[in-house]
This record gives sequence, C-alpha cells and structure tokens, in this order.
Amino acid sequence: MEKTQPAASDLKRLPIPRGPVNLARQAVLRVANVGLTAAYGAYRMHPAIWRFTAKHYHPRLEPFAKLNAWMICQQASLDVPAYQDYLARTGFTFRWWDLESYTPTSKDEFVRRYSEEHRCWGGRIERIGTVVDESSGSSGTPFNWMRSKRELDTVHKNVAGYVTMLFGNADLFCINAFSMGAWATGTNTGLAMAKVAMVKNTGPDLDKIIDTMRHFGPGHTYLVSAYPPFLKHLADRLDAESGAWADYRINGFVGGEAMTEGLRDYLEKRFDRVYSGYGASDLTIGMAGESDLSVVIRRALAHDLDFRARVLGSDESRIPMVFQYNPLETYLETTAEGELVVTINSAAVMSPRLRYNIGDEATLIDFPTMVELTRAHPELARQCSRAFSGNGMKLPFVLLFGRSDSTISYMGANIYPLDIENGLYRDNSQAHLIESFRIELREVADFEERPTLHIQLRDEAPHMSEAEREQLARAIRQGVLDHLCSVSRDFAQSMQEDPTTAQIQIEIHPHATGPFAEANAKIKNVYLVRS
Repeated sequence: MEKTQPAASDLKRLPIPRGPVNLARQAVLRVANVGLTAAYGAYRMHPAIWRFTAKHYHPRLEPFAKLNAWMICQQASLDVPAYQDYLARTGFTFRWWDLESYTPTSKDEFVRRYSEEHRCWGGRIERIGTVVDESSGSSGTPFNWMRSKRELDTVHKNVAGYVTMLFGNADLFCINAFSMGAWATGTNTGLAMAKVAMVKNTGPDLDKIIDTMRHFGPGHTYLVSAYPPFLKHLADRLDAESGAWADYRINGFVGGEAMTEGLRDYLEKRFDRVYSGYGASDLTIGMAGESDLSVVIRRALAHDLDFRARVLGSDESRIPMVFQYNPLETYLETTAEGELVVTINSAAVMSPRLRYNIGDEATLIDFPTMVELTRAHPELARQCSRAFSGNGMKLPFVLLFGRSDSTISYMGANIYPLDIENGLYRDNSQAHLIESFRIELREVADFEERPTLHIQLRDEAPHMSEAEREQLARAIRQGVLDHLCSVSRDFAQSMQEDPTTAQIQIEIHPHATGPFAEANAKIKNVYLVRS
C-alpha cells in the first residue's frame, strides 16, 4: 500500500532530534567539506576539464569518490533537518569513513515523509534561481524536484563535457526535441547544450525540425535530442525525402527509455551516430551515458552468449543498457538485491541525494575488470580497442536493467502496474472476465518499442470469438489510455505531442496459457514479462 505524506502543518512541527554532537568532529568535517567543495569547483570550471578527467580516471580515485560521498552524508546528518530525523528514526550510529552506516533513502521512505524545506541544507530553500522539475508517481500526484542555480550550472557543465567528448563542438547545432514544460530532461538539455552549441528547442515537432534544418542548411553538425521512438519517426521522415539530406551531418542523442540495438542500427542508416543517456527526475540528468566502447560491449552482450555469461552470469537472458559514469560526480552502489543506490557528490545540490535507492536494477563493473572480461574474446577485444580510441573514456560501467518494481518507461513517462489495473476496470463491461495481467515492452515492426498488455481470462470465462476478443481489447486499451492521461501529466503530454503513443498492444490469453502458464502457483502477482 502506498504511504501518504504527512500534512504540511505536521511537517512544520516536526521535532528534529539534535543530540550531543562532537564539536571538534563537526568543525573538522565542515573545514574538509569546504576544501572538497573548492576542489570540485575548480574541476567543474570547464567542459574540457570534465573530458580530461573522463580520459584519465583510474580506480585509485574510487576511494576518494567514496570518501566524498561519506562526507556529503555526514555533513547532511548535521545540517539537513529531515536527514537528521531520518537517521535518528532508523537507528544510525556514527562510524568514521563508513558510508554503509548511513541508511539508504528512497522516494517512499524519505521524500514522501518530509517537506521540501526539511530536505534542504539548513532547512532553507534558495528561492532565487531555483527551478522546479516535475515527475508523476504511481498515485498520479506529481513529485516536485527543486534544483538551485548552482546545482543546475554543475549539471549543465557535466552534460556539456560529455556531449562534446562524443560529438565535438565544431559547428554543433542542437535541436532539442524532448518534451518541454515541467519535465526535467527537456528544459535542462536545452540549457546544457547552450554552453557548447547553438540550440533550438523545438519539442517533438517534425515539421519544425525539418524547417529548421532546411533554413540553416548542411553547414552544421546537427545533434537531435529526443525519445527513441520520436527519433525513429524523424529518420523515417528524412528517408521519405532521401535526396534532400545527403549533405547533412546529423547525430542523435536519446533518453527517457531504453533503446534496442536493432533501433540503433536502423537510426544509424540515416544518422551518423546515436547515443543514449541515463538520468532521473529524482536525481539528475546526465548521470551516465553511452560511449563508442559501451555500445560495442552492449552489442557483444546481445549476440555473444559466452561473453554475456562471463559478465552477467549464465542465468541472465536480459540485455542491459551499458553506460559509463563518473564516480567523482555520482557515486553509485548496489544493494544485495541489485538495486542502484546513488549519492550525488556535490554540496551544490540544494536538496542532497543521499544513498538514494532509485529502484533501478543494475550491475557495476570498473574499467580494468571490463577490459579483462573482453580479453578472453580476441575479436571483441580488438573491437573494444578501436572503439576506445575514439572517446578514450576510462570511466567505470553501469549495466542498467531498468526498474525493479515492474514499472516500464515509455515516451518519457513511467507506467506502473497500479495504473494498468485501474485502466483495466475503467468503464469495461467485461472486466469480470479478467483474471490478471502482465506488462511487456516489446520491439515491434520497424524497430520501435511499444507496451504490450497480456490479459489472462478467468478459468470459468466462456469461449470468446475473434470479434469478442477484439472488442475486449479495444475496451481495455481505451480504459488504460484514459486512466494514464488522467494520472500522468508526462503521458498526457506525450499523447498530445505524438499520437503514436496510443499504440498500446493488447493480447488476450485463455486461463493459464502464454506468459501465465507457470504463473498461477505464485502467491503474489508478477506484473512484468521479462523479454
């Protein structure tokens, strides 16, 4: 059952347990934190410094990154009222240098329980220059994520450093086709790109993008940032006018959902290169990103079963996204269950993210270990060497499987099992025939991905003709779409901007068949079909 956030008046009266604090320890930590902040400020001065760090990162820097994460958590335990209270309630005991001693936070256990002010340094919001992003949760109630001017400046410089490492900055013209409005990635991508490129924020509007490129001509290196399905629509539109675009240099940068290698191959027939980035409204954009090397490794995981077994284990059939990340900026850990825990290593983050469990399933592998794993496969090792010579990033890898809570990401919006369940029974006169459901993100024709809802009929349901099945499928599709639009502003905006968002597939299965053949012995429902 979803937890309810206390009323604002209760939060204002929240007793913050202070307890005796060792003043000498506190003074040492404050001085050290000032020094680290100054060092990080110099490191973040220019995208070129980010690129230098990415090319020369070594695992020996890992303890320093972890130390910084520990100091951010410790400083927050002194200066962030909500975190003080949270640690007191979870039985925290101070231990020098022990990051694991700090209780992980999460949206349910931390964000819902405390007000925005209490989650900020000193319990105060820096109002001037602060931007509020929005994301929708499973209840349909929007979550608001505040980012201060200093924090945004850091994020934008990091993204700019990464983008220029991949695409250079000579004549770079970014066309930002992400949804705009309150969603974090749209607005921040445009601001970040403006540090190193000319930018036009078109949103997902094919006509505007085509008109823009025609107007400015082929004398630029174009970078189109968008959701994967929209970039595919743009490629199809360009292909329909094939002769007109032969002299254009066009690259793609995608986010908001995973991209298959089949779609990448399709897109790169029209675009020079296409890369994916990883971020989250809860945390920050640009937490991690693909490189030439990570793409080669992901392709090998998809096609080389021996290599996949060496990296992920013999029982793993899923193909994760493969990103590289900078632990000096974002310190990552995984839980015993394989869930990603994130600490943003910056005191500039007004509402600090402290060992935050985002709910994504992942595996972490450092750079030297990945090199060793590829050496047992000589041809792959040669491909990796060629790919590495392009970007030269020595950063560690995060292999991302996606949400661990049966949520799927689609067109920049999260779709939760609760949303599907509500939609199934919305104005559906045949809802009594439904036993259960499962969600799958499936690759369909032309390398696009669409949500597929598998519906299991009850054992006692009468036999249905093809026409009756189609009628039930239409009712389910409409109910789910109506509910998603009513509870998720992200999804409703995607529906407005791209009508193909509505192409949700419905498959009706007799009782205990298809993906439900082995499911009925379980006590709890399983909502996600693993591809």
